[in-house]
Amino acid sequence: MTRYALRTDANQTAVISALEAAGATVDVIGKPVDLLVGIRGKFMLMEVKDGAKWKSAQKLTKAQEAFCKRWAGYPWSIVDGPEAALRAIGVMR
Repeated sequence: MTRYALRTDANQTAVISALEAAGATVDVIGKPVDLLVGIRGKFMLMEVKDGAKWKSAQKLTKAQEAFCKRWAGYPWSIVDGPEAALRAIGVMR
């Protein structure tokens, strides 16, 4: 079976670094969303979008939209950079 590397947004490494610097545990899960983030005994699913791209290039895939509908009410967030990720976990306003 051929395996293909998952594409990651250019800012994902910066998002992960910021989250870890804030004390979060981060695992890259890739599909259906990019990250599983844990902090202060809670978790959040996080989808990273590249804020430098056109808004049309930042849309969720159909699979991601379906996932978000199934998991409505659970903690997940779409972030476009490190600051948005830190706001999502409540360590920055």
